[in-house]
Amino acid sequence: QVHLVESGGGLVQPGGSLRLSCTASGPTFSNYGMGWFRQAPGREREFVAVVSRTGLNTYYTDSTKGRFTISRDNAKNMVYLQMNSLKPEDTAVYYCAATTDPLLSLLRRRNARNYNYWGQGTQVTVSS
Repeated sequence: QVHLVESGGGLVQPGGSLRLSCTASGPTFSNYGMGWFRQAPGREREFVAVVSRTGLNTYYTDSTKGRFTISRDNAKNMVYLQMNSLKPEDTAVYYCAATTDPLLSLLRRRNARNYNYWGQGTQVTVSS
């Protein structure tokens, strides 16, 4: 089983920044497509960003594009989500996810059902 652990969440003021980290178990991290999702109270889990296995290609939801940056360090088995210019509507539990399907396009990876493994989530609260 793949074990994913998120960290870096917390309370931040509007306009502030946070960097989330996700650490994956095992030596085959470069084989996983990685994504970030979030879920606010009373809402469905929402796609945020994905990064290809090589880290070369990324895709973002419209509400975060230009503010968030997803990246990965395969040597460290880690994925990051740099969040800048945070807004109250960004408040949610943020989840790291991994898929082992090598043929999924980045657009297809917007669907949470295409991920095999999930972390426990980390809370991000944007409030003054």
